[in-house]
Amino acid sequence: MARPLDGIRVLDMTVWFQGPVCSQYLADFGAEVIHVERPVSGDPARGVRSIKALEIGDWNQYFLVINRNKKSLAVDLTSEGGQELIRGLAEKADVLLCNQGMKNLEKWGLTWEDLKQVNPRLIHATNTGHGQKGKVSKPSFDINVQALTGIMTRQGEPGQPPIYLGMGSGDAYGGIMSAFGIMMALLHRQKTGKGQAIDASLYGAQLFMGAPTLQPFLASRKEFYSLQRSRSEARNPLWNRYQASDKWLFLCQQNDDAGFAMLCGVLEKVLGKQGLSSDARFASPEKRSENSEALIAELDAAFASGDAARWTQGLSDAGIDASPIVTFKELSEDPQAWENDYLLKIGCGEVDREVEIRGLPITLSKTPGSVETLGPELGQDTEIILMEMLGMEWEQIEALKEQGVIP
Repeated sequence: MARPLDGIRVLDMTVWFQGPVCSQYLADFGAEVIHVERPVSGDPARGVRSIKALEIGDWNQYFLVINRNKKSLAVDLTSEGGQELIRGLAEKADVLLCNQGMKNLEKWGLTWEDLKQVNPRLIHATNTGHGQKGKVSKPSFDINVQALTGIMTRQGEPGQPPIYLGMGSGDAYGGIMSAFGIMMALLHRQKTGKGQAIDASLYGAQLFMGAPTLQPFLASRKEFYSLQRSRSEARNPLWNRYQASDKWLFLCQQNDDAGFAMLCGVLEKVLGKQGLSSDARFASPEKRSENSEALIAELDAAFASGDAARWTQGLSDAGIDASPIVTFKELSEDPQAWENDYLLKIGCGEVDREVEIRGLPITLSKTPGSVETLGPELGQDTEIILMEMLGMEWEQIEALKEQGVIP
C-alpha cells in the first residue's frame, strides 16, 4: 500500500534521539531515509545496552527502534572525500537533516548556504539545542533543556526537588516538531519549487510542550502557574489523583453540583458513607474550591478503604471518568494500544524472535504508515546507494575504500 512520503529521500545525519526519531517518523510514512554514520563505530546509539547501568534488553532496542525503516551509509565526514560524497547525495535528496552542530556543518561545507548552490529545492533541516539565534551554544540534552524551560519546577509537590519529566519526552516532542517543520517546507516547495532552511530546537519544542501552563503565566504573571502545586490543595478536588488500597487512580469530574452529587452517591453506595452531600463546607462549587484541602482529605480516606478496580467500576457506572493509573507493564497488556498499532510486534534478527516495539502514533485511512524493518546493520547500504544515486562503478567505490572514505 502506498505511503504518503513515498518518493521523498532524506539524508539523516543525526545521532541520539531527537534527530533520529524525527527521521523515524518520516521513514514510517514512506520516506527513503539514509542514515549517515561514521565508519567502524557507527552511530553512538549502537553502543547503548544499558541505562544507568541497568540492562534494557538482550537486543539493542534504543538504536534499532529509532532507526527502523532506514538504510545505513557509512562515510568519514572528516575527510574531503566524504564531504564531497554527501554534497553529491544532497544534490539528489529532498531533505538533509542534521543535529551535529552548526560548526560541524560549516567545517564540512554542508550548510544551507553551501548546499542550496547545488540543490535549491533541498529542505535543509537542523535540530539545534537552543535555536540558531542568541548567545547560548552549550551542549543540549533533554534533561538540561528541561531545566531551562520551567518544566522541572512545575512538576511534583511543593517543597520537593524539581522533577525531570524523564523518558526523553522533550526529545520525542522535538522530533515531532522537526518532522512537522519538514512537512511544511515540503508543502511550500510543492507550491513554489524552492527549498529552505528550517530549525527545530529542543528549547523551542519544550517551551511548546509547556504551553498549557506557560501561556496562563505569560498572560497573568501569577506564580500559581509556574510553581509546583500540591494535589492536596487542588482547586477542583473532583479533578485529582487518589490512592486506593492497592494503587493510585485518577478522577476527572467538573466541580459542579451534579458531578458532586454523583460522586457522593458512589461513596454512599460503596461505603455506606453519609455526610459529604450535606456538609455545608461542600455545598457549592465555590465552597468546594475554598475548602478543597478538607474535601480532598475526606476523599483520601474514602478511596483508601477499597481497591482501585472497585472504585473505578463504581465511578464509571455513575458516569464519572475514573481509571487506575497504570504502569508500563499494564499498558503493554492493554488491547487498545495493540488494536490501534500504538504498540507493534516485529521480527528482530539480533535475537531471532519477535520483539515488542512502540508503534505508530498517527492513523491514516488510505496511506497508513508501517514498520517494515528494524534499524540497519552499519553501512549495509553504502555501495548500492553510491551506485544508484551517484552512478558510481565498482572501481570508484573500491578507490573510496582504499582512501578510507567508506569502510
